[in-house]
Amino acid sequence: MPRLRGTDPWKAAFFALAVAAILAGAAWALLGSKFLVVRSVQVTGPAGVSRADVIADAGIRMGTPLIRIDLGAVARRVERITLVQSAQVRRAWPDKIVISLQERTALLAVASGRGYQLIDRFGVGLRYVPVRPRGMPVLSPPGAAGPAALRGNPAVLAAATVLRELPVRLARSVRVIDAPSADAVTLRLRGGVTIDWGGAGQAAVKSRELRFLMRGHARYFDVSDPRTAVTGP
Repeated sequence: MPRLRGTDPWKAAFFALAVAAILAGAAWALLGSKFLVVRSVQVTGPAGVSRADVIADAGIRMGTPLIRIDLGAVARRVERITLVQSAQVRRAWPDKIVISLQERTALLAVASGRGYQLIDRFGVGLRYVPVRPRGMPVLSPPGAAGPAALRGNPAVLAAATVLRELPVRLARSVRVIDAPSADAVTLRLRGGVTIDWGGAGQAAVKSRELRFLMRGHARYFDVSDPRTAVTGP
């Protein structure tokens, strides 16, 4: 019976050194070389946010190895910009950081002083205007709160959600939205029509029931509970 030969210690040592060299080379390429470093920052998304502001707030130093960039920290810094709803940051090898933005959209106007504060669905104030934009509903703030207190308010989110889920033709007729709470949204339409919508849930069922009820000539509709929807003069 032939005798089994043991593993050649020199061959094992050679492979161990080769692996170590490869790992050291990879580490040097990622952390120490001048090849895989940040040479540019690309910003993608809507044009409403200043690219210069995004790059400045991102705080990325040119020449930093890409592997050392804390993508989460960069995203958090960019999201402090008022008009930015969210930011996604990624490495684009060999030398670029890409920042993708989702911009906040003004949906509602809140009376403020002699003008209006425009807010997004989360109640974040985006800008002040002297005249309400054409077609944008006015929100009656819950609890008579001023614009500064609306950020993160559930009633504001409910009002914006209802507006976005309405059929387009109906949404264009909305002039005022009363939202004292998240479960009590009331729409006041052009022509004096009032709709008690209730909470933001069951939007499809409420819309279907409302289309049926609005075939008549009523000026008041209550679809807060679509199972017992009612109309009035």
